[in-house]
Amino acid sequence: MWLLLVLCGSLTVCSAVDRNNFKTCDQSGFCKRHRDMATGASPYVVLLDQLTLDHSKATVPLMNKVTKVQLKLEIWSLKNNMARMRVTEMEPIKQRYEPPVGDVLIGEPAQDSLEKLQLDGAKAVFGFGSNKLRIQAEPFLIEVSTDDVPVMSINHRGLFKFEHYRLKNEGKAEEEAEEGNEEGNGEEGKAEEENKEQPEEEEEEPGMWEETFKTHTDRKPHGPSSVGFDIAFPGFEFVYGIPEHADSVALKSTANTEPYRLFNLDVFEYELNNPMALYGSIPVMLAHNEERTVGMFFLNAAEMWVDIHSNKADKSTFSKLMEFVHGDQDIPQVDTHWIAESGVIDVFLMMGPTAKDVFQQYSSLTGSTPLPPLFSLAYHQCRWNYNDEKDVAQIDENFDAHDMPMDVIWLDIEHTDGKRYFTWDSVKFPHPAEMIANISAKGRKMVTIIDPHIKRDTNYHIHQEAQAQSLYVRDRDGNEYDGWCWPGSSSYLDFLDPKVREFWASKYQPDQYEGSTHDLFTWNDMNEPSVFNGPEITMHKDAKHYGGWEHRDIHNIYGMYQQRATVEGQLRRDPQQRPFVLTRAFFAGTQRYGAVWTGDNTAEWGHLKMSIPMLLSLNLVGITFSGADVGGFFKNPDAELMTRWYQAGAYQPFFRAHAHIETKRREPWLLPDENRDVIRDSLRARYRLLPYWYTLFHAAEAGGSPAMRPLWVEFPKDKSTFGTEDQYLVGPGLLVHPVTDAGATGVSVYLPGTDDVWYDMDTSQRFHGAQTVYVAVKLNKARSRFLIPVFRRGGCIIPQRDRIRRSSSLTYHDPFTLVVALDKHNSAKGDLYSDDYNSFKYQAGAYIHRQFTFEHNKLTSKNLNPAGSFSTPAWIEKIIVIGVKSSPKAVYASVEGTGQSSLEFKYDDTTQMLIIRKPGMGVNKDFDITLS
Repeated sequence: MWLLLVLCGSLTVCSAVDRNNFKTCDQSGFCKRHRDMATGASPYVVLLDQLTLDHSKATVPLMNKVTKVQLKLEIWSLKNNMARMRVTEMEPIKQRYEPPVGDVLIGEPAQDSLEKLQLDGAKAVFGFGSNKLRIQAEPFLIEVSTDDVPVMSINHRGLFKFEHYRLKNEGKAEEEAEEGNEEGNGEEGKAEEENKEQPEEEEEEPGMWEETFKTHTDRKPHGPSSVGFDIAFPGFEFVYGIPEHADSVALKSTANTEPYRLFNLDVFEYELNNPMALYGSIPVMLAHNEERTVGMFFLNAAEMWVDIHSNKADKSTFSKLMEFVHGDQDIPQVDTHWIAESGVIDVFLMMGPTAKDVFQQYSSLTGSTPLPPLFSLAYHQCRWNYNDEKDVAQIDENFDAHDMPMDVIWLDIEHTDGKRYFTWDSVKFPHPAEMIANISAKGRKMVTIIDPHIKRDTNYHIHQEAQAQSLYVRDRDGNEYDGWCWPGSSSYLDFLDPKVREFWASKYQPDQYEGSTHDLFTWNDMNEPSVFNGPEITMHKDAKHYGGWEHRDIHNIYGMYQQRATVEGQLRRDPQQRPFVLTRAFFAGTQRYGAVWTGDNTAEWGHLKMSIPMLLSLNLVGITFSGADVGGFFKNPDAELMTRWYQAGAYQPFFRAHAHIETKRREPWLLPDENRDVIRDSLRARYRLLPYWYTLFHAAEAGGSPAMRPLWVEFPKDKSTFGTEDQYLVGPGLLVHPVTDAGATGVSVYLPGTDDVWYDMDTSQRFHGAQTVYVAVKLNKARSRFLIPVFRRGGCIIPQRDRIRRSSSLTYHDPFTLVVALDKHNSAKGDLYSDDYNSFKYQAGAYIHRQFTFEHNKLTSKNLNPAGSFSTPAWIEKIIVIGVKSSPKAVYASVEGTGQSSLEFKYDDTTQMLIIRKPGMGVNKDFDITLS
């Protein structure tokens, strides 16, 4: 297996994913059992006569009519227009895994009042806000409505299934009871009573206690433990989310395919348009129609499968309370089926009603993306691997020589001493601290890779300490888990254990990580975890973790715990400096710890095209700081593909070029002059807009709004945008349509919004919304710097910095330009957020946040942080107003109520652009600029 995987690292041997390495639903016993259920087969009834209700929570037994096993159904009303449904075993013989509060959930969700509207033996109806929740006793059904319009229905298809923990056979329990009686232990009556209460068991099926895939046998000492339920979205045709998959942003029907799988896996050269699992799992789904957006979050860290079917709503199944269909009108509906191998059913219902409300609701549960340091939003240069210190120095120097900005140089696994993390190859990198200092002198940073597998080498200090302190995951027999990864024989730190995370965090101190400095940051790779000789190239499910949990219970959360520990290490190293950590594996809550990328993509046009829906899907479920390897990780892109990928990456949140060790060198200056120049312009475009990106990330931290978003987020009633994935918005103000086809000379761009105005960023040409325009995109020197369609939205004011330096760190005090794009009413608004770009002082109010408004021919700057203590010498050096229909006679400025002063300006009739030169006021000043 190890040999095969090493060979698959060669580009000449393997060209696509080997599906045989990964399970199908039929090969996964619990998935097959749930998927084989007939509609309506769920045997559960609600014992409403035993319902209890407090201020915010209803609790009621849920009984399996066949086995008589009772579950506990709990319903909460939560603040921020949410509800929660949790189902657990009433009297389990073993505790089920639930992520501790504070790990995925940032805290106990704030509760709200739950009003009882009706209760009898057949149904119970509760109100929360403008919503109603109806529980039907038999068959078990939960219906949720907003303003009496149904939006979600749980167990609508009768697929609810909860495999309670059980003994392997009843006879064993009886024999143990009899033995206890013979020994005269005084427990005779108790044993007899327990035997009487043993439930009737469901029929045994293959794979319930042991399951074999290829050469690996997964023993299940606690038996079957899966849970599943269906949830319908009546009135909706489009659902989104549940990344990570190389598939469309609007989720497809799985009626004739495999379900979407959520199981963090290292998938070599993954296929496109496929629901196979990839590196991360976010069990969050959004449903959107012209009227509202709702969402759900299934808090469960085990392997998961999700089926999706598009149907018409069955009006007869909804109660009169929920009825909203009139006459013979057909109403669409999306039916989904959620299946998890273990854990509990813990579902959060996010009622919107807008997409931005859902973003805020989800971030209130799992947190938002903290404001990253500015350098991390700039351009990153990576390769597996830069050879040595001389190679690094040449990369650094060549970016300067070719006048290309760059902020971070990355080193992959070859920089270490024999794949021993926290070390350096003493021949190739004999002076790492000096190397880092040389690039940081230009305001640049460095990132090194640190994976979770630890080389089993008795001379390696990390292994010695981990072994001595019992910090490793254990196999099912209690021994240190031993698997193969890059170093060969490796063990894996058990990041579920707080003691392990403490150990890991301590290793980032400069005296522990020799050769490191405060300008060195971290990349956590292979943390699904990847195990080359394990089942499905990952860890055995019956491996043991802290607390006695099996790996099957916590698999999808493992990588997040490593990234969390790494962040804690960087904070311990320097509590005043914001951390930066990139991870490949992720789960709900990962957004709190840094950036994510889409893994080992391929230098093919299809992978460039697919990067857009993959990143949109991540952004919709909270992973704002995300990107794809520019150029493709595997294979060798031609100059055109490389150029187009840079153009796309410049307008995506995380902007990093990366390449496989066996690919040809592809730094931008190695391309033909024409392509090199276009890439330079793309890099400069990114740096010019860093103030806008930074402001968007401030908004992401404050309310969970994604920086990169589908068109329908801003245009929720435009149904033609609901499936759009070849173009997107950066914040509310920029529309981007990357070029993703070889040889393209033009693309058709849809400009949404009947009342909107759009301006071509290249030409400033004005277009009305609700139309499709053709934009020429041929790569040649005759066109200016913007060679992909980017449009400014009328009504938006976007800040930028026009002085491009070698790194973002050198621009902290540089002046700003405000670009005001007028809407059809000749008005616009926007904001600018600024701080020291590096520390946590902004959390105490040390920042500038200005609101800009243009109306009635006046541009006004208002302070949104009047209590703030931050000041900066940065000033406004230029204001560009686009869409001015005629030249003003004069332009006047008034700063903080002082008298008016006349400003120089230039007006272009052709472009209807007004340029106000050197207005000169500080960015932190209140001011008015009036066009007379």
